[in-house]
Amino acid sequence: MSGVISPASGATGPAYGKDFPDPHVLVVGGVFYAYSTNVAGMNVPVMTSTNLTSWTATSDALRALPQWATPGRTWAPTVLARGGAYALYYTVEETSTQRQCLSVGSAPSPKGPFTDTSSGPLVCQLPLGGSIDPYVFTDPQGSSYLLWKSDNNALGQPTGLWGQPLAAGGTGFALGSSPVWLLTQSAPWQAPAMEGPAMVKSGATYYLFYGANRWDSSSSAIGYATCSTPLGPCADQSTSRPWLATSPTLKPPLGPQGPTVFTDPTGTTRLGFSAWNGTAGYPGGVRALWIAPLSFPNGKPTLH
Repeated sequence: MSGVISPASGATGPAYGKDFPDPHVLVVGGVFYAYSTNVAGMNVPVMTSTNLTSWTATSDALRALPQWATPGRTWAPTVLARGGAYALYYTVEETSTQRQCLSVGSAPSPKGPFTDTSSGPLVCQLPLGGSIDPYVFTDPQGSSYLLWKSDNNALGQPTGLWGQPLAAGGTGFALGSSPVWLLTQSAPWQAPAMEGPAMVKSGATYYLFYGANRWDSSSSAIGYATCSTPLGPCADQSTSRPWLATSPTLKPPLGPQGPTVFTDPTGTTRLGFSAWNGTAGYPGGVRALWIAPLSFPNGKPTLH
């Protein structure tokens, strides 16, 4: 279905009911690894499951931040598997500028602990307010890209989504590459920010999902654009209304946001996202993890 979709299209509850915002799900050897924005004093919480319903206790995949970073603002992690090694891209505040920027760490295991020995950010578009919400996408040919959001709303401006090819080893950008603009917040429902990009290919089309509106409210929602390549050009398909939004009955999930797309061991494509499970907003609310199968009949993304 395009347009507003009812809660997870029939889902009876979240896959994980505790606070787990801005999720990313990686599948390795039949095990699901889920990562989230900092909660419970951890920089990058990670948990595992073999069935998407029972999860291990969370642990910290990134025990130490680089010296240039300020603790407490590590957001929206994403992990790339490449040749038996793993790269963790994440958002963190640069202490000297007090802006959110992107950094990367590495580990021999998807559960970490990841090590980030950088001397400064990998990406930090300071003239655009900073850079947040990284997302790794690998196309069917095996080439990987990093997507992210420029934090223009920190300057009171419309936000944008960007992409850049990653190096063959998965850590850092391809030599000679530059950031490419993909999409800009333009529809009234998207204000005050478009954020949290995620991408998947179906047929000949690349689908760029994103969160928008106020993340701390039930008005938060998910839209999508269609792209000719992982680096565009892209056309926003959710200009008149969101693709996935709070149900008119105001039943959870409330304010869906932070999309992530993955394929399970059976070959089923799934959309994960965070949404308020009960009260919308902090304190009192939790952004739980929700997961539903995703398909593209007639070229339209549909949750089942």
